[in-house]
Amino acid sequence: MTKRRDFIKQSLLGTAGLTIGGMGFSARSYASIVGSGERITLAVVGIRGQGSGHINSWLSLTENRNVRLKTICDVDEQYFAEKSKIITDKSGVKPVTEWDMRKVFDDKEINAVSFAIPNHWHALGTIWACQAGKHVYVEKPSCHNIFEGRKMIEASRKYNVRVQTGLQNRSISNVMEAMKFLHDGGIGEVYMAKGMCYKPRDSFGIAKDSNPPATLHYDRWLGPAPYRQYNEKRLHYNWHWFWDTGNGDTGNQGPHQFDVARWGLNKNEHPVSIFSTGGIYGINPDECAQETPNTQTSLFKYSDGKVLEFETRGRYTNDESSLGIRIGNIFYGNDGYLEVNGDTWKAFRKREKEPFAGSSISEKKAVEPGYLAAPGGADHYANFIDAIRAGNNEALHCDIIEGFYSSSLPILANISYRLGRELKFMGDYEKFANDPEADTMLKRVYRKPYVINDEV
Repeated sequence: MTKRRDFIKQSLLGTAGLTIGGMGFSARSYASIVGSGERITLAVVGIRGQGSGHINSWLSLTENRNVRLKTICDVDEQYFAEKSKIITDKSGVKPVTEWDMRKVFDDKEINAVSFAIPNHWHALGTIWACQAGKHVYVEKPSCHNIFEGRKMIEASRKYNVRVQTGLQNRSISNVMEAMKFLHDGGIGEVYMAKGMCYKPRDSFGIAKDSNPPATLHYDRWLGPAPYRQYNEKRLHYNWHWFWDTGNGDTGNQGPHQFDVARWGLNKNEHPVSIFSTGGIYGINPDECAQETPNTQTSLFKYSDGKVLEFETRGRYTNDESSLGIRIGNIFYGNDGYLEVNGDTWKAFRKREKEPFAGSSISEKKAVEPGYLAAPGGADHYANFIDAIRAGNNEALHCDIIEGFYSSSLPILANISYRLGRELKFMGDYEKFANDPEADTMLKRVYRKPYVINDEV
């Protein structure tokens, strides 16, 4: 069996394609190179919910980073008027509207695409964009399954485009400071990390199957997922709670805290064992269509014995730690522990009650000398633009490979949860150990023509 790292190296060497000027850029990727002074033209695909955040962030960078939001795209055309007005009012220019993302990729003026679409579309949309020579900002989790995440990495490298995962903690200066503190031995060797997602959610009910609204291109919305009759409870936002399209709250809010946990542990690899258990509690299953658990505990162990715990609580709950964490992390080291809650962190020595190190929002500092701070909390988006101009993946705060390792954790946890047993994982091969049933859940059966091929 070929190890994953060797396979990737061989496959990239074998698919380098036509290069230009001896620089190693393919013909498509050459068009994506942007000079330091040139305007970067963007499109947002998926404009409802988180898509509104994307729109506002890019608009805030119009002058700060010399970007232009040209196009918005969504398979549900009912949102075009509202979002177009926001863009027109703020920028003075009416955006182009498209429902078919492939037309966005065909536009030679578009340098980069920002995806805020359902999880089951993240990988295929990203790969199509990479193949068209577009840089990509894609929401978390970066992928819906393990196979897809690996293909996204391959596409980014093959077409020499930047792919940033929307794990914004990577660009929050105080979180970056906390991670450096951990890596520098601030609480000794860190042996365990805990991530928390405590978001009480009520039942969203049930509905009968029906016909999709005239504004919705339903076949395109389904994309790679199996065909199902339209049901209003399976779409807008509720898609998170169905296995075909989402990954539950462990894979929704969870990736942000999984990423911080893995970052703090300094683990750029997959765990070797995974166990996850839980269920749907406090909601009558006959009165709610939800498939994914609202309460879930997941445990991961790495090859050196270090542990990552993750807890999802979807009903009424207390918070945790001296910071009152509901969405955050705690790290445990030989000499103490450290809490991270949003922009705030505190470190405690051994059994001491008062912190000896930490920071808060009021102490926020620039990430690096000369860094031009982005307005409105758009630092992660600004970093993406800066990396496009720099022309290298190292400038990204959350390159797709980082996003993939962090997104893989909830995906692996959900496989364990659904199978009801502990799993052993061989990270070098990205396969389970002697478990063909679990291996079938590393990839999905794609609905034609929305297929992700082995060769991207």
